Amino acid sequence: MGWVQVLHEDEDLLVVHKPAGLVCHPTKGDAASSLIGRVRLHLGLEAEPQMVHRLDRETSGVMVFGKTDEASAELRRLWLAGFVTKEYLAIVHGHPLTEEGEIDGRLGKHVESGVSIRDQVRADGAWARTRYRVVRRLEREEGAFAVVRLWLDTGRKHQIRIHLAHVGHPVVGDKIYGGDDSLYLDFVQRRLSAEQKGQLLLANQALHAHRLWLPWEGRERGFESRPEETFEAFVRGDRVPWLEDPYDPLRPSEGLAGSAGEG
Repeated sequence: MGWVQVLHEDEDLLVVHKPAGLVCHPTKGDAASSLIGRVRLHLGLEAEPQMVHRLDRETSGVMVFGKTDEASAELRRLWLAGFVTKEYLAIVHGHPLTEEGEIDGRLGKHVESGVSIRDQVRADGAWARTRYRVVRRLEREEGAFAVVRLWLDTGRKHQIRIHLAHVGHPVVGDKIYGGDDSLYLDFVQRRLSAEQKGQLLLANQALHAHRLWLPWEGRERGFESRPEETFEAFVRGDRVPWLEDPYDPLRPSEGLAGSAGEG
């Protein structure tokens, strides 16, 4: 396997699967500790790929990079003009009452939270809308769950996760919006208890950027990425063990020799 899992590559574009747990931007010197670093290793250290969009650390899925200045500028124009369509998959707690619908909720800072990056639905926030459709309803020994397909009419920070939690169906494994502040605070301090892990069920939040479409060179191009194995195992009803995070920035670096890493 290479430094990245390539979904498509040509002279202008590189489309990859971002694994859950890998940050997009560097957090330490190791070139393999971030997605952009791994993309540079894949293309050659003299390359200057440009990241025109991003995913949260624990979100997996499709990401597109421009390989040239011209391609990157065109990608940014398409994003700003709203010509890029993204479709997500999520596993949520509970069974939504309707098979499909829209979640409207203005988003702004959660002023009462001890987690500085946490936002919430609030009347004076920025307008946001998420559309969803139920794909499958699940019953596991831990309770009721559903797989939902989602589309964003706006692209606010943590929008999907906030909206789903707001309507009572938080994403499985979400440490910020799936419970109280202690889940995230204890996670960043590497002190999650067995009880907290049991509450989260999955080591990474079950949110996946499944498909992406954009107009390119006169035709629509579509790219798709398969969900992580832990996501699919949970949907199958399998027991999913809590695995050590291979991308934890506090783990000792193994350098660039040896194994090429995890896709």
